[in-house]
Amino acid sequence: MAERQHIPVMLNEAVEGLAVRAGGRYLDGTFGRGGHARAVLSRLGPDGRLLLMDRDPQAIATAQREFAADPRVSIRHANFSTLAEWDETADGLDGVLLDLGVSSPQLDEASRGFSFMADGPLDMRMDPTQGESAADFLAHADEREIADVLWIYGEERFSRKIARAIVEHRKDSLLTRTGELAALVERLIGRREPGKHPATRTFQALRIRVNRELESVERGLDAALERLKPGGRLSVISFHSLEDRLVKQFIRDHSGRVQGSRRGPPVAAAPAKLAAIGKAQFPSDAEQAANPRARSAVLRVAEKLA
Repeated sequence: MAERQHIPVMLNEAVEGLAVRAGGRYLDGTFGRGGHARAVLSRLGPDGRLLLMDRDPQAIATAQREFAADPRVSIRHANFSTLAEWDETADGLDGVLLDLGVSSPQLDEASRGFSFMADGPLDMRMDPTQGESAADFLAHADEREIADVLWIYGEERFSRKIARAIVEHRKDSLLTRTGELAALVERLIGRREPGKHPATRTFQALRIRVNRELESVERGLDAALERLKPGGRLSVISFHSLEDRLVKQFIRDHSGRVQGSRRGPPVAAAPAKLAAIGKAQFPSDAEQAANPRARSAVLRVAEKLA
């Protein structure tokens, strides 16, 4: 089945944030379906380089099909958190772009198990070749662990109630389908938020847990800082508060600000390594109207200092 058109979020803003130079070396750590990558490549000259990464084999297949013939491009199937382990980054980077979270093609394909909108296997892995699926996790995790995941990663108020129901359900049969899980949650808590499916927070939480997304963000930001050259740019799009909080705190922690609280003496700041470029940016009203999935996006840009 043909994929729906993938619309890259905050395309111009994210690429402008990189301040692309024709002969520079840039890395798109979350290729997806290549919207941002195409825009970066269009600004590179013959001596420029574009490095593409994604943990999703389907995304990498698209990258190979559309970009492998370009001598300026290198492609790697891997989590962006390992970007510093790629030899292609050893000479330094002029920019790193990260578009965090799940992609539209992953949500739209029922067989990937990310969405409660269509029934499919309860998988949720961005890389189906590695790790345990959401169904695997729910089959062995105890009630407290499930509740903690739903609360910490989904901020689900009914986390304990849902976890208890999942454990009770698996006494008779395991949850293996997205439709089963969505129906279970809806029966328990009903439609309490207008316009929002009751299983939204549960699915988000399980997806983050299965893919270790927050750990990837933390490791990826450290790796990007390590590989960026002085003057290199970091451009990061986040889609929920947990991700954005990590990005915001990372930039702040490396900005050389004095640390501490009002209740204690200030702590000497570490030497500044990053400077925020402007304030957080959000999608325009027009973009949100054209692409509802852009509504929660936040873009933060920082530059590595000498």
